[in-house]
Amino acid sequence: MVSAATGNGRGDASRTTPLRVDAQRNLEHVLRAAREVFGELGYGAPMEDVARRARVGVGTVYRRFPSKDVLVRRIAEEETSRLTDQARAALGQEDEPWSALSRFLRTSVASGAGRLLPPQVLRVSVADEGSEGTVFDEARVPQQRTQPGSGELRLVPEGAPRLSAEDDTGAGALLEVVGQLVERARAAGELRADVSVSDVLLVIATAAPSLPDAAQQAAASARLLDILLEGLRSRPA
Repeated sequence: MVSAATGNGRGDASRTTPLRVDAQRNLEHVLRAAREVFGELGYGAPMEDVARRARVGVGTVYRRFPSKDVLVRRIAEEETSRLTDQARAALGQEDEPWSALSRFLRTSVASGAGRLLPPQVLRVSVADEGSEGTVFDEARVPQQRTQPGSGELRLVPEGAPRLSAEDDTGAGALLEVVGQLVERARAAGELRADVSVSDVLLVIATAAPSLPDAAQQAAASARLLDILLEGLRSRPA
């Protein structure tokens, strides 16, 4: 990749090299469109869909992001950082463990940040055919969003974009602070003992149904989250 010093605006140069007003505007359009498209259809959506939503040519998208993986990493990194900030705010501003965890979940679901989590942080146990119980499958993780009308949580194939070392650092920070929220709630006896950090992130990633009406979507999301929160809470024996 050509370095930022050449000023061609590719890849990470978009963050360090000053842009013309029109180029900056196009970049903002592309990033906003990418968040919308990937949030609705998952990271499997083609670059052409992003360009169409941004109302620019696909060549404009590729001038800013020379490959889809570069764009995916940019979006995933930004959303991971956003969620980490929300988790830290909940941890620092709520004294009650359950209030802190539920505040983080409500804030994150309302903001839509969980729709764009890197697939690699949403690890789940999957049943291995022919074996008893479940096993941990590193190659298959749940997709943030299902295709419209599918009605089921799909699994991202092995070829899904992988995180770079820099992205791993951001994901690690998110997992650490959410882990603190989980441990506090569990230690207080308010969270089920079998709930993991991945379970909490999975709630964020799936508690925002895609509906055509914004008001209906907000109401449905809030209702679904209420139900999921009840499922996370521990109950007296």
